[in-house]
Amino acid sequence: MNLFSDIRALVIDALATLQRQDALPEGLDFANVTVEPPRDPLHGDMATNAAMVLAKPAGMKPRDIAEALAAVLAADDRITSAEVAGPGFLNLRLAPSIWGTVAAAALELGTEFGKSAMGQGQRVNVEYVSANPTGPLHVGHTRGAVFGDALASLLAFAGYEVTREYYINDGGAQVDVLARSAYLRYLEAHGHDVEFIDGTYPGDYLIEVGEALKSIFGDQFVDQPEDVWLEPVRAHAIEAMMEMIRADLGLLGVEMDHFFSEKSLYGTGKIEAAIDSLRDKGLIYRGVLEPPKGKTPEDWEPREQTLFKSTEHGDDVDRPIMKSDGSWTYFAPDIAYHYDKVQRGFDQLIDVFGADHGGYVKRMKAAVSALSDGKTPLDIKLTQLVKLYKNGEPFKMSKRAGTFVTLRDVVEQVGPDVTRFVMLTRKNDAPLDFDFDKVVESGKENPVWYVQYAHARVNSVLRKAVELGIATDGSTFQIEDEAEFALARRIAEWPRLVEIAARTHEPHRVAFFLYDLASDLHALYNRGNEIEKIRFLQEGDKDTSTRKIALIRASQVVISSGLGILGVTPADEMR
Repeated sequence: MNLFSDIRALVIDALATLQRQDALPEGLDFANVTVEPPRDPLHGDMATNAAMVLAKPAGMKPRDIAEALAAVLAADDRITSAEVAGPGFLNLRLAPSIWGTVAAAALELGTEFGKSAMGQGQRVNVEYVSANPTGPLHVGHTRGAVFGDALASLLAFAGYEVTREYYINDGGAQVDVLARSAYLRYLEAHGHDVEFIDGTYPGDYLIEVGEALKSIFGDQFVDQPEDVWLEPVRAHAIEAMMEMIRADLGLLGVEMDHFFSEKSLYGTGKIEAAIDSLRDKGLIYRGVLEPPKGKTPEDWEPREQTLFKSTEHGDDVDRPIMKSDGSWTYFAPDIAYHYDKVQRGFDQLIDVFGADHGGYVKRMKAAVSALSDGKTPLDIKLTQLVKLYKNGEPFKMSKRAGTFVTLRDVVEQVGPDVTRFVMLTRKNDAPLDFDFDKVVESGKENPVWYVQYAHARVNSVLRKAVELGIATDGSTFQIEDEAEFALARRIAEWPRLVEIAARTHEPHRVAFFLYDLASDLHALYNRGNEIEKIRFLQEGDKDTSTRKIALIRASQVVISSGLGILGVTPADEMR
């Protein structure tokens, strides 16, 4: 049940009535007519922009349309008043019984309440994390993992068919560095003194890999040239790193549907096929690029390259796809990977990248646009940096990782639920401060605690009700105080919020909504301390108590559903 959609349908029907009465011209487009909460709740329950967006095409004054529309709407039993505001906005107040109907739907549907058919089963590929398989996931990957996973859950809740995907970057030079690093640990396992130089990875996490290599291969690679051991050591090290990465993601409750290996693109004709697809469209050519900004003729040498004409699909400059030695640039396998996604028949693609990939957005969008003839949209979401603090100081690096704070460090400090919720308390492209002390504090300033406490508070009321012999399974409501109406209105916003968040690919909206919902519930509870008649448990009146409890049970349903999207387990009690 989406009350805002229902009232919008009512507004559209009313506009059609005005057309039949010749009060509005035929042929108007109602697509931009919206019904949403007013900026000021004192103005009403909902507001519509219908008169404002239709005035120009109708050749009429907005206020004239609004007044005519108000007269038609006021005749509906669901509308208690329709008031014109300003130049032509229309504020609506709904019959009080409507709110009980919505809350009843929440109780009847449970965590299905708010689910949408908006996605219509469209297939969406969400690629996230995709860290180089060279070590444990760090805190930046943590934010990308939480964001991508919550977005995937949100889209599934909104009716899309979602595939969660991890792109294994195992085809570049960094995995050779991994192999050399693992080989040093292998030599160390044989009692050799080693030195980590030339960018090799010094983290302790490779000690076990070195010992495993010794167990598997014995001493056959000791004192052998690189061409003898590089390939088998690399293969074993990559698999060991991927096992570690899967385990790290498991700590957050993140499970991928599909892992795609970059290495599988090489030597299989897949890169060539993708480039040929672009060549067939006249988008591959030999040419010379202009010098990069900031370069002078003295330190830049023009050279002919094989280029992708990405400017024809919205990019700033054309992009090289082949080096002068005939090998592919790093962009070529990425083109091939996304070509594979397009070939798999996804209706939408979403990539979640770190902030350092900002310069990569336009070229990748251009590639997907070209590969799919503009039919498959690609949305790239950038996740900004996370700054960690503990005891008022920046949190230090992990010895195990060697150079950075790991995902495991964070989760072991505060747990997966706190980690996930906090990572979604800011929009993905905004920097995030993660203070290990503050995220476990009790109080309104800590959104994780505040939302969890709301869920647990309802459970506490239900336990007391059972002790008093009060039924807790009622679906009839008693809503009479403004604080109760505020909570009911917030519950009614949930289906609308789901669709907005899914459409904009912004799961943080769910976290924000849950905080507001919790605030409304806590406000009602506190108001009951002052006004006896609105307390959840009415002494000596079991029937009224059951009707009061129904409303907070409905709010708990929404909190549980929202936390489920975020991947957070609702708290039954707070200790």
